[in-house]
This record gives sequence, C-alpha cells and structure tokens, in this order.
Amino acid sequence: MKQQLISYIAPGAPATRRPDSKNLPYLRPEIGFTPKWYHQALGIDFGEKWHADPAYRKQTVLAMRQEIERRFPGSNIGKMDDQGDSPDLLTGVFGACTIASMFGVPIRYDKEQWPTSEHFQLSDEGMSQLKPVNPATNQFFLSLMDQVEWIKESEGKVVGFVNWQGVLNNAQRLRGQQLFLDMLMDPDLVMNLLECVTTTMIDAAKMLQERQRESGVSYSFFTVSNCLVNMIQPDLYKEFILPFDFRIANEFDTIGIHNCAWDASPYLDDYASVPKVGYIDMGIDSDLNKARTLFPLTRRSLMYTPMDLANKPMDVIGKDLEFIAENYGPCDIVVADIEAGTTDSKVIDLIELCNQLSKKFKEDV
Repeated sequence: MKQQLISYIAPGAPATRRPDSKNLPYLRPEIGFTPKWYHQALGIDFGEKWHADPAYRKQTVLAMRQEIERRFPGSNIGKMDDQGDSPDLLTGVFGACTIASMFGVPIRYDKEQWPTSEHFQLSDEGMSQLKPVNPATNQFFLSLMDQVEWIKESEGKVVGFVNWQGVLNNAQRLRGQQLFLDMLMDPDLVMNLLECVTTTMIDAAKMLQERQRESGVSYSFFTVSNCLVNMIQPDLYKEFILPFDFRIANEFDTIGIHNCAWDASPYLDDYASVPKVGYIDMGIDSDLNKARTLFPLTRRSLMYTPMDLANKPMDVIGKDLEFIAENYGPCDIVVADIEAGTTDSKVIDLIELCNQLSKKFKEDV
C-alpha cells in the first residue's frame, strides 16, 4: 500500500505535506499563520536573513513555537510527529521560489511576507535553448545544501521539506502569462520548458533526500502544487501537465497533489489515473463525494480558506465542517495563511469543532 501523506504547516512556513501519523482523527485540523501574524506578535523579520541564515532562523522558530504554545496550549499547531527536540529548520526556506531561483529568477524578500519570484519571462529563444539545471553545480542549490549541512551539524538530523512547487507553477514563473498562449500556439516550446523544469525538480529533490538520509531522516515522497491548474482547461492539463505528474509519481514512492482551495472537480478523473497518490486536497466547492470515491485509500484534505474562518460565524463554519465530514471524511481540515485580525478564540473553536465531529463520525463508523 502506498504511503499516505498529511498536511503540515511549520511555524512561519507555507503549507506543505509530510508522512502520515498513526490513528489520525476523522477531521484533523492543520492550522497555519502568515509571516505577518508572527511579525506582529514577535517582531520577526522574514526578510533575506531568515531564509539565508539557519542560525537566525532557529532562534525565530523556537520563539514561534513558544508563542503558539502560549496562545494555543496543548495544540498540535506547527508540530511534526517524531520530531523530538530537533526543530524543523528547513521547511519554509525560500518559500515557493527554489526551482525558479535555480533557473536564475531573482527572489524578492519581505520582512512580513513569504518571498516571491521577481517578474520574469524567458524569450522564445531562451525557451527553445533551455536545459535542465544540474543541482550539483548550481550555485543557488549549493547554497541551500550548505544550510542543510549546518542543520545537520547543529541538530544531528535534517527534518523538514523544501517546497518544490508543481510543473505548471514553475513553468509560469519562467515564462510568465505567455505560457498559456504558448500551449495553444507553440506546444513544442512548452514541452521543452516542462521537461527542463520537471527534470530539475526531480534531481534536486532526490539530492536533498539523499542528504537527509545521511542524517538519519528518510523521506521518499514528492508533492506537486497545481495552484494554477484552474487557469487551464482539463484537456490542456491532460495534454501538458499530466504526463509530467505521472513521471514525478513514478520517480518517488508516493506523490501528493495540492490544488489550493479551488474547485478540483474537472481534474479529478485525470488525477485518479496518477499512480501512488498518497495525498490530495481541494476546496469546498469541489465534488467531495466523487473525490472520496476516486481516492478511497488516499489521505484527503480540504483547504478551508482563512477568509471563511475570519468572516463566517461559528454556526456556519460548523455546518461547513459537518458537510465536509459527511461527504469527504476522513480528511484534514487545512486552514492556512491566517492573518492577525482573526481572533485566537476562532482558531480554538474550529479545533474543538473538528474534535467533536471526529468523535461523532468515528462512533458512527
């Protein structure tokens, strides 16, 4: 049986995935906050130093964990199973920019936000001549590996994850919006770009995982982030992106598929053809019952938006969660990117609702 993955939001980091836990609750809440939330609470500067200096990052991670425990005592927010005393100093580094940066796209840093890739658009000639990046000789990647070595020396083992993004996301960072016209007007050019991006993603991930194994930490999965999939028709996903999602799946023991909070319904049948899917997420407007039918052995997650948490009254949130439990559970309830304007009490109430519904639905099973 393939490995299941679950949602994971490390302190100060965007949402990602990790290996599953034992005895998961029927509705498992995974809560995360924006850098601005931590910046306002603790004054942490999430600029370039946070991403380039693991010693500084360690100080902030410990401070963020203490703040979470103070405000949400006894919760699992920001925690990872079997982590022990080793803080996760890797997850969140360079945000979602790593692959684009390996291709030379500059990063824009911000003291209270995640980093973003600068606007960039490869020329037609650059697209046609593009080659995969060799991580072993890439200066940006080697600087990341230097941090991995520091973490290994400091903590003994290297826990955590780099956000490699997905094939479409990375390709768009290199070509810009022109990519979507290229799919219709110059598909061969697109295929070369996607081939180069995919090869680089696989090679970089395997090199990092090998270094982590040397420290005693074994990961063998990959998550593709299809955040932009709703910008292309299902037939274009099937033609251009699905073959590369297949390739990634076949290179690793397990693949996770992330869709943000979009309606994933038009893509579910194609997703179901991908081998070894151990995780999938989507928004509440998706055909949740169909997703459960197509992915009965896959850990499913529902991306519940931070706007819904902030703006909906708790009775409406409770109805949403019950609907999700009935049609999609067992699953994770992922509320990422919570801003400082959302009260702590709402977060606590959502966690309690998940606990109550988990008890109810497990008793009914």
